[in-house]
Amino acid sequence: MKFSDFDLNEKIMTGINAAGYVEPTPIQVQSIPPIMEGHDVMGLAQTGTGKTAAFVLPMLQRLLEGPRGRLRALIIAPTRELAEQINKDIVQLGRKTKLAGAAVYGGVSIRNQINRLRGKIDIVTACPGRLLDHIGRGTIDLSAIEILILDEADRMFDMGFLPDIRKILSHLPQQRQNLLFAATMPREISSLAGEILVNPVRLQIGEIAPAKTVSHTCYAVQSTSKTALLKDILSETEMESVLVFTRTKREAESLSLQLVKGGYDAVALHGNMQQKERQRTLNGFRDGLTKIMVATDIAARGIDVTRVSHVINYDMPDTMDAYTHRIGRTGRASKTGDAYNFITIKDITILGILKRVLGDALKYAGADGAGGFLWPDPSAPSHKIGNRKSRQIGKRSFGPRRGGFTRSGGRSSQKSLDDFPGLSRAAASSPPA
Repeated sequence: MKFSDFDLNEKIMTGINAAGYVEPTPIQVQSIPPIMEGHDVMGLAQTGTGKTAAFVLPMLQRLLEGPRGRLRALIIAPTRELAEQINKDIVQLGRKTKLAGAAVYGGVSIRNQINRLRGKIDIVTACPGRLLDHIGRGTIDLSAIEILILDEADRMFDMGFLPDIRKILSHLPQQRQNLLFAATMPREISSLAGEILVNPVRLQIGEIAPAKTVSHTCYAVQSTSKTALLKDILSETEMESVLVFTRTKREAESLSLQLVKGGYDAVALHGNMQQKERQRTLNGFRDGLTKIMVATDIAARGIDVTRVSHVINYDMPDTMDAYTHRIGRTGRASKTGDAYNFITIKDITILGILKRVLGDALKYAGADGAGGFLWPDPSAPSHKIGNRKSRQIGKRSFGPRRGGFTRSGGRSSQKSLDDFPGLSRAAASSPPA
């Protein structure tokens, strides 16, 4: 199928061609026709599948057929990075339509946004909190909204935005087209969809799991040995751009500084940064000026960087949904990617979930030289990182005592892989290719 088959306005087709789009993705094939027909749509698709264009293109088509210079389309997104990215896509795809868009989010001057909203605006992409600020100030007019789009609705639930969403809905016209997109569908989002969608067309692209274009490898390691393991991986593996996830802002800043001191080209991204600094950091990473970005989960959404070849979970997320969104930063646009997971004894729950969801696609590797670990399958060779040799004491030893998990031997309180739920000895299969 081709984009020309959608019978889009030639001005929109000019934007599509300029963006370098060749063939529509599955979510675009399934979403664009019903949206253009005016149906409400609930789309369930992994990140990196092209869902932004799936709603932007038919939205532009609808807006071209009505009055200009009045706010008629509202897109709500969970993070300012995603809001900015969506707005950039609107500008690029609608470059010949003369439809005007604006991004509205916190962390920047509200005065500049107020001035922008006083002009002729057709589309606003907003984060819930700042949008409510404008509603409260009376600086945005939502009375003519014809189409509402909730993007990454599951992430908005994770961030506690559902009450804000419901407040915003009370200010919108009753008669409108509603589109809701998410990568996962928790019960609360399903309930919200039932409240706002009218006889929706329901779409699901693939399984609610990490993209199949990504390979997944687990390294068992002591917490104190993570940085050494990370440096070994970075020095021994060919990578394009690397996104490293930590749990806290402080860890992101600290780890990026350690990498810089070690001679690596690294930056940090977290919520304590000013918007201009965050945008400068993102732009440098997106343009390939910086190879390694150490980030908190704030970067799990809204980063559209096709060159990310590896995602490294320095700290594991707590849920499968969070894992899916992190890993969605690689393996995008039909490219392949790699996910490396640093597993400590605190991560036994998420490891069990990963095993159940990914099955044989989940690989296990010995992290030699950085507090290594040999997964307990004597028939499976370990994948070595670095040149230092791992010490194996019989079939029941799992790597150097100073790192990894060792078999409990009396006084030791450390656990072996046998203690990890959902992971059998037979599951420890071949090393990563």
